Amino acid sequence: MPDPRPQEHDASDSDGDWPRPLYAWYVVGVLMLAYTNSFIDRQILSLLIEPIRQDLDISDTQVSLLAGLAFSIFYTLMGVPIARLADQKNRKLIIATGVAVWSAMTALCGTARNFWGLFAARVGVGVGEATLSPAAFSIMADYFPKHQLARAFSVYSMGVYFGAGLAMIIGGVVIRMVMEAGTVTLPVLGAVAPWQLTFFYVGLLGLPIFLLVLSIREPLRRGLKAAGVPAAENASSLPVLKAFLRLNRWTVSFHFLAFSMVGIAIAGYMVWTPTLFIRTWGWDAATIGFAYGAIMFVFGTGGVYCGGFVADWMEQRGHRDAILRTACYGAMAAVPFAVATPLMPSGEAALVCLGLTSFLLAFPQGLPAAALQIVTPNPLRAQMTALYFLVGNLLALGFGPTLVALVTDYGFGDPQQLRYSIALVSATVLPLGALLSYLALKPFRASRARAELVPD
Repeated sequence: MPDPRPQEHDASDSDGDWPRPLYAWYVVGVLMLAYTNSFIDRQILSLLIEPIRQDLDISDTQVSLLAGLAFSIFYTLMGVPIARLADQKNRKLIIATGVAVWSAMTALCGTARNFWGLFAARVGVGVGEATLSPAAFSIMADYFPKHQLARAFSVYSMGVYFGAGLAMIIGGVVIRMVMEAGTVTLPVLGAVAPWQLTFFYVGLLGLPIFLLVLSIREPLRRGLKAAGVPAAENASSLPVLKAFLRLNRWTVSFHFLAFSMVGIAIAGYMVWTPTLFIRTWGWDAATIGFAYGAIMFVFGTGGVYCGGFVADWMEQRGHRDAILRTACYGAMAAVPFAVATPLMPSGEAALVCLGLTSFLLAFPQGLPAAALQIVTPNPLRAQMTALYFLVGNLLALGFGPTLVALVTDYGFGDPQQLRYSIALVSATVLPLGALLSYLALKPFRASRARAELVPD
């Protein structure tokens, strides 16, 4: 009788049975916690926009570059070479190294004295976080059969909303605590402002995550011998990747652009919502931090899970394009709520509408990577995921927050008009995302049919 416990393997092993479900879900849980931590480190800046603007004397557009471009440029550029390593080397060690790097760089944000110092530290956060998702998606695809992938990936993707929610809740608590303490003097660093102390505290959260990642086991890489693949190093080569992209160009193009459009709306909301409530309705950072954090915790995670559940439900009923079809429905349903939220007459009404917006924007969040794993051969999965993140994050993280800021600074010319900038951007990009998802359905079905000629 075979040993059901997961073991470490290399690509030359036979595929064998799938790991026990309980252990597979433990791995997903650890990876979700890592994703949560990465999003706390990434998102905490959005709660600190006003004190950072005042201390560093910078504009909304410069803030958006710190929140978006500084993080995303190296996050995306480093993703592809790191993904090539993940397709060949030990994936859990790659992730553990990344956790250590992004946590250290988050703490380093607290030492910044000017725009460029904070920009450089944010670049470092992006480099560390570039290790996570390509390797994590590749690991999960080797722990779950295809009909369970959408739900597994959606649970992992809950980390976005757990992390963003915790960033707001923890950030609100920490901000209230450090604001009461005021400016403190530390050895070597000298006088440290409350927003800088917040970065120090948040960076420390990475240590237990680092240890948890080391506890998981590297799974068997599936589908290699069955497909007649000689070795992971050869099968993941650049010519093989180029051939795959040519063969699946319409699937890849529509998929990447569709989810990037939705990502622009999500990134704009996540970065600017706290500032929206502070400027428009006079809320303080701690209050909106707790309220928005709770909304993302409940409605954001609920939306991600429901999106994966609906996609799996449709898949089991014979819809071979279920993942992209679910994403299309979610993006279209989000449009009226995303536009209405910033236009509400009061903060309380906006908060209610924000719950529905967060649920529907989160609905497709776990689906793009699941779709890629289904149509991509094992030796290319991490690289394809990294390519998706390269395109998606350059557009979503790089331009989402900045697009809102540019409309505010140069379109309306008034920081108090932020509400109209958010509404205008949402009304533009979400319908585009839904349309592109719809256009992806037919080529996705064709790509999936080709991929299923190769068994797991």
